[in-house]
Amino acid sequence: MSVALQASPALVLNADFRPLSYFPLSLWSWQEAVKAVLTDRVNIVAEYSTEIHSPSFTMQLPSVISLKDYVKPAHTPAFTRFNVFLRDKLTCQYCGDHFPAHQLTFDHVIPRRQGGRTTWENIVASCSPCNSKKGGLTPKEAHMPLLRTPRAPDSWELQEAGRAFPPNFLHESWADFLYWDAELHQ
Repeated sequence: MSVALQASPALVLNADFRPLSYFPLSLWSWQEAVKAVLTDRVNIVAEYSTEIHSPSFTMQLPSVISLKDYVKPAHTPAFTRFNVFLRDKLTCQYCGDHFPAHQLTFDHVIPRRQGGRTTWENIVASCSPCNSKKGGLTPKEAHMPLLRTPRAPDSWELQEAGRAFPPNFLHESWADFLYWDAELHQ
């Protein structure tokens, strides 16, 4: 398989032409995109210059596709470690430093040994040094105030947070769809 094919994912837009997800960015492999085109589930919005061929068929690879049927986003996002990090904008909620996701941990604001539960309202992103320093204490006991009080985000908030973290690869044909609702400057 050529490198061009492997490096040709399709940006997937909902029927309203917004990405299904910003972080992670909603991308399908070229194979998934072609299959969706051939089964008439999507519209091709933009194409790469790369073509694929079969004995009776030639097609330019889609770079942007839109679903024909609107998929209503979930209002309540899943409570996952990564979504906590995204809610907290990949920032330690104690020291305020920004970290890549793999360098963050999550911390129980009220420690489990003090009755703290694993919920949106009691979990925050934390760097390892701050997590170790706080230990089994509350932020007040450890003299480590939180930057923000943790709460359950809605899906829209996580999508907006995800827009701040573009992926490593952005094809030029995607630009109009990723930031189409950004404010224009004169």
